[in-house]
Amino acid sequence: MIRIYPFIFILLWSSAFITTKPIVDNSDPFSALAFRFFLVAIGFYFFSLYSKNSIIIKRDNLLESVLSGVLFHGFYLGGVFFSISIGMPAGIAALIVTLQPILTNILSGPILNEKITIKQWIGALLGFIGAILVLGFDLGSKIPVLGLIATLIALISITTSTIWQKKLSNKLPLSVSNFYQAVGGCLFHILVIIFFAKPFINFTTTFIVAMSHQIFLVSFGAFTILMFLIKNNSASKTVSIFFLIPAVSALMGWFFLDEILTKIDLVGFLIATIGVYIATRK
Repeated sequence: MIRIYPFIFILLWSSAFITTKPIVDNSDPFSALAFRFFLVAIGFYFFSLYSKNSIIIKRDNLLESVLSGVLFHGFYLGGVFFSISIGMPAGIAALIVTLQPILTNILSGPILNEKITIKQWIGALLGFIGAILVLGFDLGSKIPVLGLIATLIALISITTSTIWQKKLSNKLPLSVSNFYQAVGGCLFHILVIIFFAKPFINFTTTFIVAMSHQIFLVSFGAFTILMFLIKNNSASKTVSIFFLIPAVSALMGWFFLDEILTKIDLVGFLIATIGVYIATRK
C-alpha cells in the first residue's frame, strides 16, 4: 500500500493547479488561503482528538511545526496563488516550482548529509527536461514580473520547507504536526490581509467546489502523504516525484478543461516519468 502513496500524491497535488484559478477568480488569494487553512486546522484538530493524539506538545516542536506551516502554506502557496491571481499562467507557475528537486538535491547534501548519487542527478535533469517539453516554450502571454518574483519565492519556500521538515523529524503524529502547520499558514495569511491585502470572497458554487477539493483532497490528502513520504524517505528522493506534476497537470487540463495536448507534451511526459524512475529507484 505504501508504494502507491507517491502516485496518489501526484494525482491529488497536480489537480490543485486545476482548481486554483477558479478560486482566485472569486476571491483574493490570501483570504482564500486563510479561509482554507482555518478549516484545515479545525479538521486536523478534531482528527487528533479522534485518534487520541494530544495537541499539547513541547514549545520547540510547536514553533518548528508552525514555522514549517508558514514556509509551506504561507510563502509557497501564497506565492503560487498570488502569481496566478495577477496573470501568471498556472502551467508556468507549476514549471517554475518544479525546479525544487534540483535545489533540494543541491542543498540536502551539505544540510542533511544525504549522498546524492549520479543516478539521482541524471533523473532530476531528465525530469526537468520532460517538464519543460510538457509545458513548452509557447507561453502564450506575458509573464508579470511580480508573478515571476512570487513564484520564485514559492520555489525557495517549498525547498526550504522540505529540507526543514526532514531535518526536524520531531516524531509528532502527522495529525498534530499538520494541525500546527495549518495554524501557522492561517495566521500568516491573516497577517498579510491585515497589512497588505483587501479581503474578499464570493462564495459562488464554483468557489465552494474548488475550495472543497483543495481542502479535502489536497490539504487533508496530498499534504499528509507528502509529510509521510518526507518522514520515511530521503528529502532528495521524495521531491523527485514533483517532476511528474507539470506533466500530470497538463493531462488533467486536457481531460477536464479541453486544453491542447501535443505529441511533444506526450514525449515530455515519458521523459519526466523515466527521470523520476531513475531518481527514485533503489
